[in-house]
Amino acid sequence: MKKLLVATAVGAVIVGLGTLPTAVEAAKYRAKVGGGPTGGTFNTFANAMAVYIPKAEKNIKMSAVGSGGSVENVKRVSKGESQFGLCYAVDAALGWKGKLPKDGKKYDGLRAMGFLYGAPVQLVVRADSPLQSAKDLVGKRVAVGNAGSGAAASAERFFRHIDVWDVFKPTFLGYSAAASAFKDGKIDAFWVLVGYPNRSIIEASVQVDIRLIDVGKEAEQSGFFDKFSYLPTIIPAGTYGKNSPECSTYQDATILSCHEDVPEDIVYRIMNALWSPEGMAAMVAAKKTFKSMTVDNAFLGASVQLHPGAVKFWTEQGQAIPENLGPQ
Repeated sequence: MKKLLVATAVGAVIVGLGTLPTAVEAAKYRAKVGGGPTGGTFNTFANAMAVYIPKAEKNIKMSAVGSGGSVENVKRVSKGESQFGLCYAVDAALGWKGKLPKDGKKYDGLRAMGFLYGAPVQLVVRADSPLQSAKDLVGKRVAVGNAGSGAAASAERFFRHIDVWDVFKPTFLGYSAAASAFKDGKIDAFWVLVGYPNRSIIEASVQVDIRLIDVGKEAEQSGFFDKFSYLPTIIPAGTYGKNSPECSTYQDATILSCHEDVPEDIVYRIMNALWSPEGMAAMVAAKKTFKSMTVDNAFLGASVQLHPGAVKFWTEQGQAIPENLGPQ
């Protein structure tokens, strides 16, 4: 009887072991991806990525976390508070050098993965507003983005450069909140640094006729491009209504970034999933802005060192790694 009980117990253990997950199956990598404020493209991408990656990579669990935006993501990802995050190239470069606004700390734990999309400045006013240039904003109420966001940081850089920052009234509001305040007449203009067409600008344009102020020529004529590595660009005609004219502006590169200690294999697998035809289709389905997230664009605009997993991925895609972005 004792032998029978022992045999039964051993058999049960063997059967049980047969149903246990393997070490690889049991080991799930959990990560946070920092997005941005409600209504922004950062937030849309982070949410889409957090949904798609666990479907493509069963052993990777991912959650999107709220964030003020680019500058906050540079800091959080560099410190490992978020393993991944969306960051603007200019903010990342300044963070590495310890030159972020009012913060001399070096955030050099950040690593670049790949280019997602260009984020142009869009400065919105009412169509019947007398405001014709950024310098006309003296004494006006302007929403510049959430505190800690790339939008707010870029606004301060530009408006300080043209000597307007200290003589107007910056209001720190996220895009959706800014659009609402704009419609209600509580602010005179609002600034976004995001792919177009932007949902918040569209929301504002439904109730109020809008137009964009040309900041591209002002940036060029003032020497702004000599000081910061933004790129001139154009918002096409018809972007915000069939009668809206094209608008000269400038843009930053949005880079998917990660902490330096994320395992190489994890970064490589995530990139294989995101930059696959299926992954890119899923991102474009979330927002058409992400159609520029292509293999050909690779790490366009990246300003800090690539993660080793990204180096491996892009090398396999036939992309030459610039010396300043490779291992150092």
